Amino acid sequence: MAPQAPEYTGAVASEPETPIDEEDEAQPDPEREARRLVALAQIRQYPDPVLRMRAREVEAFDEELAQLVHRMTQLMAGADGAGLAATQVGVLRRVFVMRKDDNGATMALVNPKLVGRGDELEIDDEGCLSLQGLLLPVERPVAVTVKAKDPGGADVELELEGFAARAFQHELDHLDGVLILDRTTDEARREAMARLRQRSAPRGTTGARL
Repeated sequence: MAPQAPEYTGAVASEPETPIDEEDEAQPDPEREARRLVALAQIRQYPDPVLRMRAREVEAFDEELAQLVHRMTQLMAGADGAGLAATQVGVLRRVFVMRKDDNGATMALVNPKLVGRGDELEIDDEGCLSLQGLLLPVERPVAVTVKAKDPGGADVELELEGFAARAFQHELDHLDGVLILDRTTDEARREAMARLRQRSAPRGTTGARL
């Protein structure tokens, strides 16, 4: 059996483990953390209504689209993300960027479509840049066939497996207003909603903001 694909957690996969001092481990790089927080501040967070809206087909493959893709790619990298859909930055267009693997390679897909699913299903934890701090179990096909356009308008057809297949399906869901809250188990959803309600409680109540 091939090694298990990395979890789609909304964060860049970990680098190979190397011995580090406990003091260094306890103190994250402040510059990187600052970039992450700046990027996250530009990404829509649940329960922003735009996250529940269906994006429209892209018709013009122009400089405006290229700039959007560039901005999204920069935000995804800055936020240590594995994928980012246009709806997550408040743009209702069917385009997303994602990491193809844990080596950092990225791609942008425009007007993506899922045209085939493998028979094998797998449950794995997923996170989301719009649902910070949550990891929810989601069942998805392990392999998918997809069609899309690249930002220049050229046709793209891909056979994706493992991490890339899960990332594609996660981001495609965003373009249809679907979140991992909708895909997870009833129990995990109840726990997640309780945490989200606690975060949004007014200051001074038992549910302090996080």
